[in-house]
Amino acid sequence: MNVSLILIILLIGAVATLLSGDKLASKVALFFSLAALGCTSVLVHHFLNGANVSLNNPWILQPNVSFALNADGLGLAMVLLTVSLTPIIIFSGFGTHFNNSKNFYALVLFMAFAMTGTFLAADGLLYYIFWELALIPIYFIALIWGNGDADERKKAVVKFFIYTLAGSLFMLVAFAYLYTKAGSFLLKDLYKLNLSATEQTWIFFAFFLAYAIKIPIIPFHTWQAKVYQKAPAIGTMLLSGIMLKMGLYSVIRWQLPIAPQAAKTYLPVLIGLSIAGVIYGSIVALRQKDLKKLLAYSSLAHVGLIAAGCYTLTADGLSGAVSQMIAHGFVIVGLFFAAEVIYRRFSTFQIDGLGGIRSQATKFTSLFMILVLASVALPGTFNFVGEFTVLYSLSQVNVWYAVLGGTTIILGAYYMLKMFQNVMLGETNTRTFADVTINETIVFVVIIAFLLFYGLYPKPIVDLVNPSIVEILKVINKN
Repeated sequence: MNVSLILIILLIGAVATLLSGDKLASKVALFFSLAALGCTSVLVHHFLNGANVSLNNPWILQPNVSFALNADGLGLAMVLLTVSLTPIIIFSGFGTHFNNSKNFYALVLFMAFAMTGTFLAADGLLYYIFWELALIPIYFIALIWGNGDADERKKAVVKFFIYTLAGSLFMLVAFAYLYTKAGSFLLKDLYKLNLSATEQTWIFFAFFLAYAIKIPIIPFHTWQAKVYQKAPAIGTMLLSGIMLKMGLYSVIRWQLPIAPQAAKTYLPVLIGLSIAGVIYGSIVALRQKDLKKLLAYSSLAHVGLIAAGCYTLTADGLSGAVSQMIAHGFVIVGLFFAAEVIYRRFSTFQIDGLGGIRSQATKFTSLFMILVLASVALPGTFNFVGEFTVLYSLSQVNVWYAVLGGTTIILGAYYMLKMFQNVMLGETNTRTFADVTINETIVFVVIIAFLLFYGLYPKPIVDLVNPSIVEILKVINKN
């Protein structure tokens, strides 16, 4: 089976959605997103049965660029995350009216196409093209269909666009230099390079700027909270659930294997910055009065821990980081959807204006509570599997890293439960809060079912990813 079929389905879906008209746009987009999910499921089945599902065709002769897609376990896991969350995110928007919805949903599918390409690309220039393409749709989604004051929204989105683009240019320069050394952009050729310590340092930090902004790692996080707050719910879900995983995935796939000595040299600094993000994000989340901003800083704390796991350079760290990427993708989409459900009823994200919802909407309260508990890594949820594995990997490097990284569990439990108390409990709100609709319930149930199933039985995902992690570690430790 040709791996490029997933990209073709998403791209055709974007065009078909654009041509379908506003009334049918959401349904057409949902159909093609589900088709991409089905195609990916078949592809994973073939891969697990030993079939070669990668692709490498000549594309541009000068410079030497190939249309190369590497469908190994790591890449397929991230593609599964993308094509699983995309229909959930699209379906979550069925309760919201969007002007020019055909344009809106076409951009959503095009973004899924670009992110999928980023996870599959095995040629540096092709990877860079997909990386940058993913930035274009979210720029327009947040700018045109976002929330709040138009001028503030424009400032936040433009800052995000320029900031991210500027960081990516350093990565492009790094690829250009690597091409002069290897004569190719192919990932397998870049892995074979024997770069000096100085070369590795420059290459490593050129990649780091692009990835640290996208993830984000402090102090490169300043764009995040505002954009998450101002983007529409679907845009925020795409950013937090999938797009930031591009940076984390790229650390494992590109940065560490190409410049392993630099990664080992600067390991304490990298883990230190990542854990600083855990503590900073948690403390700032405690002080937030806006529900979306609180969830944004919560996300910052959790991805800081994932980044720390990546930079341990251990099998447990990388495996745990991938598990946590997937778990975080689902739980943060669920939490932002819960915030959107509240906004649909009360037209506010201000925590002070909420409270007393539980007595009017017991079903929503129960579903929201499960997501909150998953977010704080309650045993039995997939988030616990990822966080425990990452913390264990940190203890292998230095026990104090694990102690400091573990603050995400303590502080996270405090600010998330405090938020839940302020938003959902208390005296009955004077305004009417209708309980979740059938469509909203479906979104929550699918997300929660995933988190609980893989929380109890993570083996399929771990077995899919670990062989790729082993191969990457071989490249990292070759010197």
